[in-house]
Amino acid sequence: MADRQGKAAASGEEFAKRIDPTKESLTREQMQFIRQVEMEQWRKRSQKLRGRNLLTGLAIGAAVMGIYGYTFYSVSQEVIMDEIDREAKEAARYRAPKTGAN
Repeated sequence: MADRQGKAAASGEEFAKRIDPTKESLTREQMQFIRQVEMEQWRKRSQKLRGRNLLTGLAIGAAVMGIYGYTFYSVSQEVIMDEIDREAKEAARYRAPKTGAN
């Protein structure tokens, strides 16, 4: 960086320096240019954030759908109803009178 400043000073070019717009008096055009540059930087950052947010949302959505699907797979209504029916038949068989016929 010092190299650049030295070369710029030697060639007579002005090198960009940091300024505080609240302390220095700037023209309306300079303030407008600063706002324009800040907006462009904000747009670039927001596009990166949008991409990251999309990726994060897809990952969370995939996890939720995986849990939801696994829950349906492991606890399906048909299996529960079959177990309840089997238990009811066994209970009815034990309560039924013993007549010798099955």
